[in-house]
This record gives sequence, structure tokens and C-alpha cells, in this order.
Amino acid sequence: MLRIRLRRVGKRGQAYYRVVVADQRFPRDGRFLESLGAYNPHGDPPTSDLNEERARHWLSVGAQPSEAAEKVLRRAGILNGAAVAEAPAAAEAEAETPAEAGAEADSPAEAEAPAEAEASDEAPAVESEAEADAEPALAESTES
Repeated sequence: MLRIRLRRVGKRGQAYYRVVVADQRFPRDGRFLESLGAYNPHGDPPTSDLNEERARHWLSVGAQPSEAAEKVLRRAGILNGAAVAEAPAAAEAEAETPAEAGAEADSPAEAEAPAEAEASDEAPAVESEAEADAEPALAESTES
């Protein structure tokens, strides 16, 4: 899966970040596919210099921003709430699909249930006839 994330550069205690697109399996400061810009958290307002067009492109092809990169993209105005919410919504839609299939599987079981109910209605009727035959026999045995 592709990630938009921050790659740490700069001196110790004076971190400076490059916003990059990398495979999530690569190390934080390792290989990356494309550099989208830079982020300096040390300014009075933290500053970022990002290529907005390329960032939108990578988001459109499915790259997921890390938490920190998401904050940087939001501050730059590249990312709004709907863009990140699309991925979880897609996951929920996929989760609902098996649930719908399960609902279809439940309906044949429900169709069998009325047939069982009809059979159970018939079974007591047979038993009641047997009980009716047994009652006169009980009555004769108690009279003697």
C-alpha cells in the first residue's frame, strides 16, 4: 500500500521533514517513489512547501496519508475531511456486501421454517387421534 508520509531530515534537535510517497514496507528514511515537498515545524506558524497537484494525484490513486502527513496536508488546504473518509467508507461498503449475502442465505432458512411449522401442526393432529383412541381404553380400565 502506498503511503504519503514524512521523511525526517535535518540536524539532531532541528528536525525538518520531506513529504514523500513511499510503499509502507519501506523504512521511514528509506526509498521513496516521489517527493511532494517539505515541512518545517520550527517556524512560528509551521511552514510547508508542497506540490499540490502531485499530492492530489497520489491521493486519487489510493495513497493513504500517515497521521502526521494528513495534518500537514490539511494545514496546506490539500486535504479535507471527505478525501480521507472515502477509504473507510469503501471498507464499510465491502463489509456490508458479505452481510447482504448472509441475509440472502438466511431467507432460505426462513422459507424452510414455515414448512416445519406446517409439519408440526400435522404431527399433533396425528397424536390427538392416537390419544382419542387411547382415552376409551383408559376409561374401560378405570371402570373395572
